[in-house]
Amino acid sequence: MRYKLAEDAKPQVTLLLLATGITIGLWFIPYAAYLVYPIRLFVTFIHESSHAIVAVLTGGAVQSLTIAADGSGLTYTAGSSLIGALLTSSAGYLGTTFFGILLLYLMRRNVSSHKVLFCIGGFVGLVTLIFGVICPALNLFSLNVGFSSLAFTVVVGTLLATGLCGLALYGSTRVANWAVAFLAIQCLLNAISDLKTVLFINAPLAGSDIQNDAGNMAAATGIPGFLWVFVWIAIAVFMIVIGLRFYAIRKSSPASDTVFND
Repeated sequence: MRYKLAEDAKPQVTLLLLATGITIGLWFIPYAAYLVYPIRLFVTFIHESSHAIVAVLTGGAVQSLTIAADGSGLTYTAGSSLIGALLTSSAGYLGTTFFGILLLYLMRRNVSSHKVLFCIGGFVGLVTLIFGVICPALNLFSLNVGFSSLAFTVVVGTLLATGLCGLALYGSTRVANWAVAFLAIQCLLNAISDLKTVLFINAPLAGSDIQNDAGNMAAATGIPGFLWVFVWIAIAVFMIVIGLRFYAIRKSSPASDTVFND
């Protein structure tokens, strides 16, 4: 059985390749990081949201979720079991990868980009409200973050949610399609790029003591953090390969390749 690019996927694949090329190109342009700064904060929101959601799903509680001006983020949780804590720590990079693949799936299913953007905006707004406002308020006396961090998170979350919903309501179809494709690629590429950074931080000889998810995994299991990063990279790459295959490829049955002579 052979695989080939589905005809109806070619326009979307072209859009994704263009978004990928622009994203990679921006990495090599001085000060281009300022152009995609809101997207960097958006990806961090997805990363930290993944931690928070998995923590709740595995029986834990979220004390706070914050985003920093440098594009990093912190999510404090409590009450998780060992398995829950391991899944929560793993959820950031893998959750971001899954989110990017989900956007590709919605594009492939021809779900309206305006609806997708509106749902993403609503999701960011809900995460900001629940994990950036309500949870910190309920855990006021045990917070490990300052008011300025919480305020920055609420402002950024509100602006992102408003911008995404505004784009959904007032953007043209072409702009909306481009926005969804660009967000998908940003999530996928940033997840891999961030994993590379975490691998360096946890390298046996060149690593540092910067707090990170792999370090949390190492502290909980005794297995070196860089090994966990390798596991996450393998899972993320596998997810991306499978997602892209189902997104753009269709099977060609053997019968269609056989010529019958009367």
